[in-house]
Amino acid sequence: MIEELQIRDLGVIQDATLSFHPGLTVLTGETGAGKTMVLTALGLLLGERSDAGSVRKGSSQTSVEGRWKLSTNQEVITRATDAGGLVEDGELILARTVSTDGKSRAIIGGRSAPIGLLSELGEQLVVVHGQADQIRLKSAVAQRSALDQFAGTEFAELLTLYGNHFKSWTEAKEVLADIRTNQAGRLREAAELEESLDYLAKLSPKPNEDVELAEIANRLTHTEDLRVAATLAHEALATETFDASDAIGLVGRARKALEAVLAKDPALEAQVEVLREIGSNLNDVAANLSGYLAGLESESGMTIDQVQERRSEINAAIKRFGGTLDGVIAFQTEGQQRLL
Repeated sequence: MIEELQIRDLGVIQDATLSFHPGLTVLTGETGAGKTMVLTALGLLLGERSDAGSVRKGSSQTSVEGRWKLSTNQEVITRATDAGGLVEDGELILARTVSTDGKSRAIIGGRSAPIGLLSELGEQLVVVHGQADQIRLKSAVAQRSALDQFAGTEFAELLTLYGNHFKSWTEAKEVLADIRTNQAGRLREAAELEESLDYLAKLSPKPNEDVELAEIANRLTHTEDLRVAATLAHEALATETFDASDAIGLVGRARKALEAVLAKDPALEAQVEVLREIGSNLNDVAANLSGYLAGLESESGMTIDQVQERRSEINAAIKRFGGTLDGVIAFQTEGQQRLL
């Protein structure tokens, strides 16, 4: 029930405090004494529309505050606390201000709240009897609330217990729905991951393969030019008949000429060693060029078209999964671990 109503600067009322007690309270007075303003103040606390014209002349705003003692009305307590309001010892304070510029503010349990929430709580706190005021009795919510209150304190305790259990059940239901939703998402994610891993297993990318393929493609594109250059270089170093006019032969002749006179001047030993090293290096280069020419004949056993097709597949995987080939391989490794 409402225990106290404070009114400031509303119509003819400058400052008034009304205390209510159980039973019937009657407000009497002559016309213009402020009886209507009391109902107006109560209406403001119940979320009714405000009127800046009702602010007392010379004041900047109207303020109304009501204090209710809530015994079994658990629904009001729950709605107020959910909105951040404070309910202590079953006591709830509602307040409303209206300024001369028409701005209005609602306060529930010490916290600002929407005006609409005042209206919602007001339906549970106060019943105004007048023409068409009892239309709320058509509401199933109002009918159920009236029946619950009529049942008494013992039933109210059961209702509170039921409300707590219902709230727990609702929360558990939401958690279960969330789990099922997430499970469906995880199953879709796993299916997509398996499809991606199957794709990569068939592709079987190797580290640094994109760079190697680019080099192979470049060589295959210029195979003839590379073959001619490598052949000329090899022939300049060592001919098939080991002609003494090739580079290896000329260096060998120079070394042998100095070796023949070493006994006469040991100082030539250093030059002989240099020629020996040059000859060895030239032989290595010639052997490497022979291998290079053999490799040009069968570069990884692939034609230029096959190499370009493989490069296209690798680049598609890079674009789809990692940004780099290392990223693709990392995605494949991590994906395999996630499916374990």
